[in-house]
Amino acid sequence: MSNHSAVVSGRVAIVTGAASGIGLAAARKLGEAGMRIVLVDIDADSLERAVADLKSTGINARAVRADVSRGEDMARVKTEADAFGEVSVLMNNAAREGGDGLFADIAKWKATLDINVGGVLHGIQLFVPDMISVNWPCMVINTGSKQGITLPPGDTAYNVSKAALRALTESLAHELLATNDRVSAHLLIPGFTYTGLTRARGIKEKPAAAWTAEQVVEFMWPALARGDFYILCPDNDVARVTDEKRIRWAADDIIKNRPALSRWHPDYKQAFADHMKD
Repeated sequence: MSNHSAVVSGRVAIVTGAASGIGLAAARKLGEAGMRIVLVDIDADSLERAVADLKSTGINARAVRADVSRGEDMARVKTEADAFGEVSVLMNNAAREGGDGLFADIAKWKATLDINVGGVLHGIQLFVPDMISVNWPCMVINTGSKQGITLPPGDTAYNVSKAALRALTESLAHELLATNDRVSAHLLIPGFTYTGLTRARGIKEKPAAAWTAEQVVEFMWPALARGDFYILCPDNDVARVTDEKRIRWAADDIIKNRPALSRWHPDYKQAFADHMKD
């Protein structure tokens, strides 16, 4: 299996939210390819365990405890990464769930946006200028969500943060056109994945419908090598064709001037069901 040109043995990859889940699985995959890994997370104990686990398999890794929503913390991550070697991969994976609807406490909204959008912006603004200025291939991977595309009712703050992250990553990819693909951006869009966020909701064992974090990373790997921007992952319950139909319906709300989020509107229940059968 070929690798993205930025995945080079001896170069440095930074992965945020790397103490568990998709972040740790990605860190392991990058490390197995010979990269030096900077694992970033706010959970110091889990972070140290993750680094020890990677080191036990021969991966050159170091831990930097940081809150990605704090610019000074991310500046410290950059200092550590630059001292470790030549950076060529940045994976902005750290995230939190909002946990409530539109009228949730404003502090929950702020924390969700600060981490899910602000944390990614800190990473981009700190690392991408250097990526543009060096002469080796680099890439940025941002972990998004299908909820940022179809916006299911419920965790509104999370949906909004991931919708903003999608727009941010699309804009980044456009800005990077000037590098003639030497620096690329990618939006990872996982399906239902069993991660630390899932466990935090009280789900102690992986549901049958969910993929593991390792499955997501294995799906992502060849997509990166192909240069895919949108890396839309299925899971054990939802096939790609289903995702495509749901995403097309959401886009058609604008084109067809339907009510907002018509997929969940009672007047469109049958029309959506018919659409999914087509």
